Amino acid sequence: MKQIKRLLLLVILLMPLLAQAADKEVLARLQALPGVSDVQELKSTAYDNKYVLNITQEVDPIRHQAGSFKQRVIVCHVGYDRPTVLVTEGYDCNYALREGYREELSKLLNANLVFVEYRYFDKSTPSPCNWNYLTVENSLYDLHHVNQTFHQLYKGKWIATGISKGGQTCMFYRVFFPDDVDLSVPYVAPLNKSLEDGRHEPFIERQVSTAANRQHVKDFQVEVLKRKARLMPMFQKFCESKGYTFRVPLEDIYDYCVLEYSFAIWQWGTPMAQIPDAKASDKDIFDNFIKTTDPNYFSDQTPYLSFNVQAARELGYYGYDVKPFKKWMSIKTAKDYMHRVMLPEQFAGLKFDKALYNKTIDWLKHNDRKMIYIYGGIDPWGASGVAGLKCLKDKKLIKVYVLPGGSHATRIGSFPEPTRTEIINLIHRYLETN
Repeated sequence: MKQIKRLLLLVILLMPLLAQAADKEVLARLQALPGVSDVQELKSTAYDNKYVLNITQEVDPIRHQAGSFKQRVIVCHVGYDRPTVLVTEGYDCNYALREGYREELSKLLNANLVFVEYRYFDKSTPSPCNWNYLTVENSLYDLHHVNQTFHQLYKGKWIATGISKGGQTCMFYRVFFPDDVDLSVPYVAPLNKSLEDGRHEPFIERQVSTAANRQHVKDFQVEVLKRKARLMPMFQKFCESKGYTFRVPLEDIYDYCVLEYSFAIWQWGTPMAQIPDAKASDKDIFDNFIKTTDPNYFSDQTPYLSFNVQAARELGYYGYDVKPFKKWMSIKTAKDYMHRVMLPEQFAGLKFDKALYNKTIDWLKHNDRKMIYIYGGIDPWGASGVAGLKCLKDKKLIKVYVLPGGSHATRIGSFPEPTRTEIINLIHRYLETN
């Protein structure tokens, strides 16, 4: 008995040393991957081993004639024998650097995580910044290169996933590189057919939620416009305090924020009780207005210029319906507002190319691969999602789940039972079969 106790004590004493040795081994293997550099350990309450690193990518991966840049990647190691979740992020990766960050699928599957920052965002911006190489296709070659590199460590099943623009990227990645992963799970991913797609405005006007709730939102927008003379000084002071500058007059920005209000309310599922009525004070009206639609969205200082360029070039976006508000507005039309308000003059000649949309629709029509789409029922982005595509109705492997009342924050864990378990079981079944 004493010998057993001594052995147990020895094991307990050795465990930290063994863990440290394992950590160093993971670090060494990451550092040895081709093109990988600047590997740093990160603190995490969700993963035992978390790292941030750079991987060298070609600026022009198709013609190989524009040099290279470093793309930021976060890696959370669980085990070489575990599945790997590839997050096809659409923006920067800063939120995933947080100590408490935990991605949904990697938690469900006890999987490794490879999180890729999108090119031309934050630390993954080439220098010089030639905007001609910010294309969806180039970003997918980035993911393909990451996949091929990290497959040297993680040889199990691979799952691609992303949220919003990352969901779009996840979908496009499967179209261009269908054999890179075993399963794709795009969350709340739009598939827009033009710069101002045209499906979002009627969804907000006539379809989302209930008629009473839609009217409540519209009444608030009208009230903000009616009080423009009184609220404008507060609006101007707010913008000046933030250092915002704009490409159009501030009065026009005010109007655009009013137009954006309804999209933002439904996108994030704001409870109707939080929207003030016409009896509310100017301060309460203004506070809700500015909290919901920060003018930074339209400013020169927006952190989303790279996204705006892509929206104008091939991702598409949504339009605004000014008709219900025209009586109180300084702007007469919102047509082509992306170019007029949200893009610098250097992009004036940038025209939308529908080729990406057409290629994706064609692929969805003629292919049936393991894909699970997740949408929220009141999210305006779902109006241009794939849920309504007739070509998907008879697919055996491509599945679409829409959460009634769900917002842009809808995840698998948002669904009630038994649907949640149905989705999780489907994921496991897809990964257990070839």
